[in-house]
Amino acid sequence: MMEGRERPLANVSCLYPEILALIFSYLDVRDKGRAAQVCSGWREAAYNKSVWRGVEAKLHLRKSNPALFQSLVQRGIRRVQVLSLRRCLRDVVQGIPNIESLNLTGCYNLSDVWLTQAFIQDVNSLTVLNLSMCKQITDTSLMNISQHLKNLEVLDLGGCSNISNVGLLLIAEGLRNLKSLNLRSCCVSDIGISHLAGLSHNGTEGTLSLEHLSLQDCYKITDDGLRHLSDGLHNLKSLNLSFCASITDSGLKHLARMSSLRELNLRSSDTISDIGLAYLAENNSRLTILDVSFCNKVGDQGLLHISQSLFNLRSLSLNACPITDEGLGRIARTLTDLRTLNIGQCSRITDKGLSLVSENLHKLLCIDLYGCTNITTVGLEKVMQLPHLSVLNLGLWQKR
Repeated sequence: MMEGRERPLANVSCLYPEILALIFSYLDVRDKGRAAQVCSGWREAAYNKSVWRGVEAKLHLRKSNPALFQSLVQRGIRRVQVLSLRRCLRDVVQGIPNIESLNLTGCYNLSDVWLTQAFIQDVNSLTVLNLSMCKQITDTSLMNISQHLKNLEVLDLGGCSNISNVGLLLIAEGLRNLKSLNLRSCCVSDIGISHLAGLSHNGTEGTLSLEHLSLQDCYKITDDGLRHLSDGLHNLKSLNLSFCASITDSGLKHLARMSSLRELNLRSSDTISDIGLAYLAENNSRLTILDVSFCNKVGDQGLLHISQSLFNLRSLSLNACPITDEGLGRIARTLTDLRTLNIGQCSRITDKGLSLVSENLHKLLCIDLYGCTNITTVGLEKVMQLPHLSVLNLGLWQKR
């Protein structure tokens, strides 16, 4: 062997296709596409299904393009978001016969007719359907969905204000595998909740596998609806009741009986007070996330109830609540496993409260102090010494 002769460098094109595919899998979507255009070898590697695992294709449906869907199927892409819709939705469903997820968020011109034409037969592979802000969708579409999408696990109807209790009955009759349902701003009431819980008089079994339910801004839901949830949906883990103006403290008695409930959002529920938190804490709730932000009747007494019972809390949001250092101290001394504490716009909190936080909440990762106008650099310096703190939101705070 001759001395001084340099060993030739290996060319990336000489790598096995499996190695190239592994490399390409770490690229973002745009760079994956660019890699496929370099040469035939790279194209073959880039079209390996492992490269595109979990990728969601984002499409503008403007004209017929069968080659596009053939390409998506070839790459194993089964998740699609439609950004704009000018053609029949049926092209997507037929073009990707094994589609798993379809996101139509904000497709304002999507109608019942187009949705019905898309699902004219069973699509057993589809488990996720997002129709949020598709404001033309009505109960008619839910009739078709409940008939042909039996394996649906996630359904988002947020902002679909034409959905009523009839639609919930259809969901309860057909979507037995549903685990997550978003009904934000839908025109539903306690009767619809009874359908979901399998408690209606027509014998419908209900969506008893449901684990996540959002009723945000459903102003017709009352304490009776919460009772239906408690009586029927025993697997519910997450419940969003923010902006629900018709629920009261008494309704929280029912939620306290739900042993599976882990996340509860009561944000801006004006009728909830310290008494409601006392009810919630009665049965030693296993909640890990609680949000009572902007509940102006929740104060130090409510924090006392929380501190005496909700020992599993990892995240507590109290933004704009009329709490003081005294109440914050009660939380800090007992809920020592807290990871997230949001007390933004709590103007009565001072450096004394922050001192108690820094002395006790050593596992804290995130704290929101936005708009806390009575704290100074003295309190901030103590908080910033927390060993695991990674997020500190000061917002409107001014140095004092």
